Amino acid sequence: MTKKKKMIERVKTLMHEPEKIRNIGIVAHIDHGKTTLTDNLLAGAGMISKELAGKQLFMDFDEEEQARGITIYAANVSMVHEFGGEEYLINLIDTPGHIDFGGDVTRAMRTVDGAVVVVDAVEGAMPQTETVLRQALKENVRPILFVNKVDRLVNELKVDQQEMQIRLGNLIGSINKLIKGMKPEQYAQGLKVDAADGTVAFGSALYNWAISVPHMKKTGMGFKEVYECCQTGKMKELAEKNPLHEIVLDMVIRHLPNPLTAQKDRVGVIWKGDRSSEVGGTMEKCNPNGPVALMVTDISIDPHAGEVATGRLFSGTLSRGQELYISGTYETNRVQQVGVFMGAERLEVEKIPAGNIAAITGMKDAIVGSTITSLKDMLPFEGIKHVSEPVVTVAVEAKSMTDLPKLIEVLRQISKEDPTLNVKIDEETGEHLISGMGELHLEIVTHRIGRDYRVPITTSSPIVVYRETIQSGAGPVEGVSPNRHNRFYMEVEPLEMSVVKLIKTGEVSMRMDALERRDLLMNTGMDKNQAKKVVEICSSNMLVDMTKGIQYLRETMELIIEGFKEAMETGPLAREPCQGIKVKLIDVKLHEDAIHRGPAQVIPAARQAIHEAIRQARPAILEPIQDVYIHVPTNLMGNATREIQGRRGQILEIQQEGDMSFIRGKAPVAELFGFAGDIRSATEGRALWNTEHAGFQILPQNLQEGLIRQIRQRKGLKTS
Repeated sequence: MTKKKKMIERVKTLMHEPEKIRNIGIVAHIDHGKTTLTDNLLAGAGMISKELAGKQLFMDFDEEEQARGITIYAANVSMVHEFGGEEYLINLIDTPGHIDFGGDVTRAMRTVDGAVVVVDAVEGAMPQTETVLRQALKENVRPILFVNKVDRLVNELKVDQQEMQIRLGNLIGSINKLIKGMKPEQYAQGLKVDAADGTVAFGSALYNWAISVPHMKKTGMGFKEVYECCQTGKMKELAEKNPLHEIVLDMVIRHLPNPLTAQKDRVGVIWKGDRSSEVGGTMEKCNPNGPVALMVTDISIDPHAGEVATGRLFSGTLSRGQELYISGTYETNRVQQVGVFMGAERLEVEKIPAGNIAAITGMKDAIVGSTITSLKDMLPFEGIKHVSEPVVTVAVEAKSMTDLPKLIEVLRQISKEDPTLNVKIDEETGEHLISGMGELHLEIVTHRIGRDYRVPITTSSPIVVYRETIQSGAGPVEGVSPNRHNRFYMEVEPLEMSVVKLIKTGEVSMRMDALERRDLLMNTGMDKNQAKKVVEICSSNMLVDMTKGIQYLRETMELIIEGFKEAMETGPLAREPCQGIKVKLIDVKLHEDAIHRGPAQVIPAARQAIHEAIRQARPAILEPIQDVYIHVPTNLMGNATREIQGRRGQILEIQQEGDMSFIRGKAPVAELFGFAGDIRSATEGRALWNTEHAGFQILPQNLQEGLIRQIRQRKGLKTS
């Protein structure tokens, strides 16, 4: 039996022993060495050759990833590792580091129980390190730390042995500071990374070696020997005595929880149902004999089998032929195949029990974020909240009119696969608009439409997605139905920033218990009367029903909510989405005959009242902002700062270390198009830089009018 076949047989056996399973993600800032580390772990497990490890980039199997040299899609692989005389199954997800693909990281964190946080020893904790750590902790995923590229400290920065240890100690301190800031209570209870207890390893993924304190005690090899080997270039000798895969995977098995332990802590965070119910109990116990409960975190296309839905199975057992329900739909879907991913390949198995990352076909109604279950009325898992939101849009058109139906089908498919994309058809222009996290995100998506789906398309230049908001209160404003028989009175006021934050992080939603929501809102300072009368939340806007004892209102409320949603999705200034608005329904006069208060009467009247109130409440345009981080040689620092300042940007901080400068600034997304080429030219290609979504801020008053006119013109709306 070949080594690979033997591995497959062991994977099939171990997936039925949850105490021997570890579901882990590799997370880091871009270029800190995640995929190279993964290669070496796979080589150690015998899945790829040791000579190619670090060069093959096994998990970057998409041709776009290989061409660009970055990870774009989160990829799963299952492997076996021996520890303490026992074999363990490790289900690993290699995640992207680029901010534009942060959605894949968020979804991966829902799937795993532990995360290996990779940090470059020279660069330290970077902005994206903080972001991925926050995503992990939010999902109750336990972190451990791998400090990569330690050899760079010796060979590039020329630090001495003492300085090396001080720097590594400071780096661990900076990660713990982040953990303490995000989860103070758990930090006090011991949620930290500590070299002494073995939750930190140091090494070089490129040269395939690593060390940790437990391993040092076992081998007697300390920092002194490591320093000397790095200095004299004896990397092979280091790798032979301290093989990276052994140290890192031992650390994973010793310190990261198995599904039986993890699900006790995680189910309450990711599912708001009754934990004493049958499904709540079986999920907490990771029971393979309970009802099926699976959260879909990825959808991919197999040319032979069609759509493959991948996700974490929290309860029950999946097998071929099962009829399962998908949240949001009423008909069942039949499971055709069940399997696990081994990189680009999918390994089919007879059945998969709870605690594993499963890949199933036949779930035609599933989208990313769906709950797949054998129970018809199971409350779905909490929606996955992404750190960033779509801020850049392109219009796409089929080159040939005959391809139009296929293009519509393809756009529907890609929005199922990637929930961070927003796809809609502009009714006025007939264009298909795709909104994404950034220029690169959209570039990859539009390239895939032509490459994978073979639909030749033309794309517009990127357009920024703005938001509309208000700066004061207004109302009550009357909205009258077209037949003049129904009247709605609305007030608007800015929604408290603390409430907006809770909505954006997913801590407050309409799916949660009404009393729990009321208490959370009151804790932010919201009036008790308003907090208990919230009837809808749309993006980061809220509708509150302040009326009393109005006849027929209950049966009309759904239509009022529909009008509210329409008003929030297309604001009155430029038909851009609204943000941070509280709408209060003050009074309603309804016709007693139901035929006179149908959708065609209620929806436009509610929308018109809200829009008019917004116009009276000092409306403003919000523009998306990005934080910009630049590492550049000090002699070129002036050129880099000029690039930010010349784009309506601000410099927030400048730090110097040796001959390198670290610049932190912020600038509007609209001004950052083409920044990559310009910063390269300005710094002779010697700057390392990245951006991070930093929310929205009000566009300067002198630019508001011109921008509104420009957007309305582009959308074919009246400009005066």
